Amino acid sequence: MAFSTVSVMDIPFIKATSQEFLAQLQQDIDHQQNRFIVTANPEIVLYARDHPDYKKLILGADYITPDGIGIIKASQALKQPLPERVTGYDTMMALLDKANQQHLKVYLVGAKPEVMAKVVEKIQHNYPGIELSGYHDGYFKDDQAIVADIAAKQPQLVFAGLGYPKQEQWIQANLSKTKAIWMGVGGSFDVLSGLTKRAPKFWQDLHLEWFYRFLKEPTRFKRMLAIPKFMWLIRK
Repeated sequence: MAFSTVSVMDIPFIKATSQEFLAQLQQDIDHQQNRFIVTANPEIVLYARDHPDYKKLILGADYITPDGIGIIKASQALKQPLPERVTGYDTMMALLDKANQQHLKVYLVGAKPEVMAKVVEKIQHNYPGIELSGYHDGYFKDDQAIVADIAAKQPQLVFAGLGYPKQEQWIQANLSKTKAIWMGVGGSFDVLSGLTKRAPKFWQDLHLEWFYRFLKEPTRFKRMLAIPKFMWLIRK
């Protein structure tokens, strides 16, 4: 299934619900397709606008999903509404469920060592059907050993939580090592580990997850400024 797309500041977002997207990913897994997923929020769109090399890189992805209410609001303002947010965290969790049921091989790269240790513990406890092929925290200088390990283990799902633009650059450089679903998951490992709390459903339903995160982490203020700047540019 080829999804139609909606262009927001020259970034083509898939026009699909989370369920439709997951159904497509299941087909991709079944047919051993190599897929590169970018989960893009307003920060990433603005970064791509200012960094042509990064923009070119993410335009080469198979799927760009609207991870952020700002993208949905922008599509509505452009009179081409996207159906809903398709977040990196929710997609990763749904894929972990699939991996657990289907005994898929999963590889994890990213986050702080203590975060990755907690993530591994949770996966081994909550998802006994997953074959955890390997994992490494995001604090590496040379990734040759990690890449060689991925090539040897041939996982079907690779999650990179290195933050943008590094995670997308790393995925693009290593896509050829195994036929897998490759996805940049940003700070999702922090949430999965339990060390960072995700906004309660009440805040998510009000589309105020970003504000909840700001209240919990006031140091994010500078990053939060991306949202009003993004919407101002869309209105222009």
